[in-house]
Amino acid sequence: MESAASLLIGKIAFILENEASSIAAVRDEVDELKLELISMKSFLIDAEGKEPQTEGVKTWVTNVRDLTFDAENVIDEFLYLRYDKQSATPFAKLLHRTIYLPKNLWYRHRIAKKLQKITKKIKAIPERNDRYRVSTIEGTSSDSVPRWVKNKAESSLYIMEDELIGIEDKKQTLMGLLMNGGENEMVVSVVGMGGSGKTTLVANTFKNENVKRHFDCYAWITVSQTYVIEDLFKNLIKQFHQGRKEEVPEHLDSMSYKELLEMLSTYLKSKRYLVVLDDVWDIKLWQEIRIPLLNRHQGSRIMLTTRKKDVAFYSFEVESRPYEIEPLENNEAWELFSKKAFSTYDDKSCPPELESLAWKLVEKCEGLPLAVVTLGGLMSSKRTSSEWRSVYNSLNWHLTNHPMLEPMSSILLLSFNNLPNRLKPCFLYCALFPEDYLITKYRLIWLWIAEGFVEPIDGVTPEEIAEGYFVELIARSMLQVENNETGLRACKMHDLVRELALSTSKKEKFGATYVGREIIDKAEIRRLSIQTTEREINSCTGMSVLHSFLVFGALKKLPSGFKLLRVLDLKDAPIDRFPDELVNLFNLRYLNLEGTLIEELPESIGRLRNLQTLSIRDSKIKALPKAISKLVNLRHLLMYYYTRNCGAFRFANGAKAASDLSKLQKLQVLHSVESEGNIVKGIRNMTQLTTLGITNVKASDEMDLCDSLQKLELLHHLSLIASDEEFLRVNALPSPPPDLQNVNLTGKLEKVPPWFGSLHSVTRMYLNWSRLEEDVLPHIQALRNLEWLELFNAYVGENLCFSRGFIKLKRLVLGSFPVLNSIAIENGAMPNLQVLNIENCLELKALPQGIEFLANVERLILDSVPMQLMESVKGGMDHLKVQHIPEINLYYERQNRRCYERFSGIHSRRRYAHFILA
Repeated sequence: MESAASLLIGKIAFILENEASSIAAVRDEVDELKLELISMKSFLIDAEGKEPQTEGVKTWVTNVRDLTFDAENVIDEFLYLRYDKQSATPFAKLLHRTIYLPKNLWYRHRIAKKLQKITKKIKAIPERNDRYRVSTIEGTSSDSVPRWVKNKAESSLYIMEDELIGIEDKKQTLMGLLMNGGENEMVVSVVGMGGSGKTTLVANTFKNENVKRHFDCYAWITVSQTYVIEDLFKNLIKQFHQGRKEEVPEHLDSMSYKELLEMLSTYLKSKRYLVVLDDVWDIKLWQEIRIPLLNRHQGSRIMLTTRKKDVAFYSFEVESRPYEIEPLENNEAWELFSKKAFSTYDDKSCPPELESLAWKLVEKCEGLPLAVVTLGGLMSSKRTSSEWRSVYNSLNWHLTNHPMLEPMSSILLLSFNNLPNRLKPCFLYCALFPEDYLITKYRLIWLWIAEGFVEPIDGVTPEEIAEGYFVELIARSMLQVENNETGLRACKMHDLVRELALSTSKKEKFGATYVGREIIDKAEIRRLSIQTTEREINSCTGMSVLHSFLVFGALKKLPSGFKLLRVLDLKDAPIDRFPDELVNLFNLRYLNLEGTLIEELPESIGRLRNLQTLSIRDSKIKALPKAISKLVNLRHLLMYYYTRNCGAFRFANGAKAASDLSKLQKLQVLHSVESEGNIVKGIRNMTQLTTLGITNVKASDEMDLCDSLQKLELLHHLSLIASDEEFLRVNALPSPPPDLQNVNLTGKLEKVPPWFGSLHSVTRMYLNWSRLEEDVLPHIQALRNLEWLELFNAYVGENLCFSRGFIKLKRLVLGSFPVLNSIAIENGAMPNLQVLNIENCLELKALPQGIEFLANVERLILDSVPMQLMESVKGGMDHLKVQHIPEINLYYERQNRRCYERFSGIHSRRRYAHFILA
């Protein structure tokens, strides 16, 4: 994998083009290097799809990659020195022109010599290869792995039933889709990450005798990443004939595409068939194979397995049913692991002294059947605690070096090798986060932008392109998507996939993690993630080439030597002073001080002219320095902080700005700033804003605020918090920004804003402490895209009625209504609601009337409501109304303790209950 270097070369060429005037003094060396870089990029792209067969070729590829890194470092150093000279004071510049002119010339001479040295090394590579007779890159194509993957897939047809765990319910679901559902043709897509058991599940379903009897003919094809459509047609014809014990047509191997197409179409014309397409990577396959398979009225079925959600959820022009495979439950994973690991032990069970380590290994697998089986097989030969502990502590090494784990590693890496070049560095970057760490979407895409991983596209912002990368990695099952309680999209990596990504990162010198045990040599890596409780790091050898430095732990003192750093992420680090040396980091694009103990930013922060992202949210910083307006490349500025009491009116505050932020013309995210001075008026000039948060909004701000909002046509997210008991006046807004998706208003409203009915793009709405005397529901019930609605003390009436509408609403939260005593839900309202949360409504004695109409509700949450209502839900009059709800959560106070109960309405009995101390 040389994609990181390939992308890097493109970035270097871009720098050389755009900094032509800056590097004029070394133009000859630059031009020569640029030509070499173009050839190097082509070389690495050719190497991308091949697995080198000789050590000489591996060394060749490594040398080319390392020289691209050297080239970037030299160019970055030159730009750094140029900036250092340009940012000097007028007096210092005069000194440069007189006393220090020789030194300036010496810098240029040094850069030129370095570039010449790199070019010389590049040209020496082929000479060295000729000298030692290193062959060109032929190697094995990337399809060598799919060949044995095909063999493994087809062998799934012969796995014994007693070797399968946790498959029966899934198999019954698939059998129902195959044999029920009428005479229309149907495509059933089983989707999941590599090793999730897709093929095993489908194979076990396919070979069921009841399934086979249901169809006139059937065939199984393993497709993989490379295929020839004629070969697939021949395979189908052979299997159809052999399954019916018919003679395979003569001269099949010599038939043309047209002849095969005609034969297959004729054969299937009046038959009900079952075809399995295993390991589909591209929807192009369906477009090629669908012609002979279109048989709409015989009840035929096509099953496919894929790692890619965009394939599984494709519109196949016929009825389609995607099926996302779930990981094994803990007990199922343990049972499967034990079958493999302890089959030769006494009683075929785990010895007590190994149980703790065995469970840790099982948890590493995160319910991935392939990982459970493979690790279980490896551990079956280990008998002592020390052997088990050794494998657990060096699992990363075993994954890439132990022959028993190689097949599993190859299957997991297959998805990585199939990624486009632009996505590979983005994926590897995710491995720098700790195990099981939830990575928020925006944090991740801003990091990718800062690192230069996002390829420019005319007319599209880097944020939009990066979000596309995020979506694509999830669609390819490379990242596991998570939605937390606030609905903020985030992702995480499977533990074993992360281990493999870290191994690849280390080999590629892309990045590494430090957990406190190893010596770090910065000359070998470009990105470092600190994951230790150590307050200081003393084992670093140098930081001069480091591009990213991320801290996840108690690090209090930063190492020195940052020179070319692009990313510094100190989220939640116990650092209490802004390090003076940071303002000299000319290349810094991303600075995250979230949750730190730093109390102020220096005026010298204005020197960070390339900074794109600055986050000081939930830190001790309450005001911005005047120099913040000098950060002309800033795109994302986050500076709000939460108060302790999230249920209070002022649950969040913004930072004060001492200067005119409207100078930041590239700013897209401003969240949140205090409304002071001319801030509100100046926002109208920040026309690139997509996210805006303003706190301490005064009633007198109405006209300026509404005028500014009217001009922000790109705005997607709006959050306004009123100043204490003042009215939040937004009625003067003629119409909201056309693409507004998220509205959060906190503060007293005189009446429902007239523009609420025009929020056609809004998916989420939060109204807090609005204390409206007018019912807001009739004004928003027709919003066709509203999926999430939270109302906290938004209405002072006694009754709420959901009479109609709210077609797409999935989550409804009603909280802190002081006198609300009844809620009515009419049949047909909120048909897609999944979560209903009612909290701190102390006058509500009964469940919403009509709750039984909410057929799709999956969870009901009651928090701090009268005990009369709690008891009624658990076993009283309201119990029958909630029998269709899978999960019911109750929170209440009892004897100064915070109590929590959870049970299922479906089973009419409590699943479990436990207490949480207040």
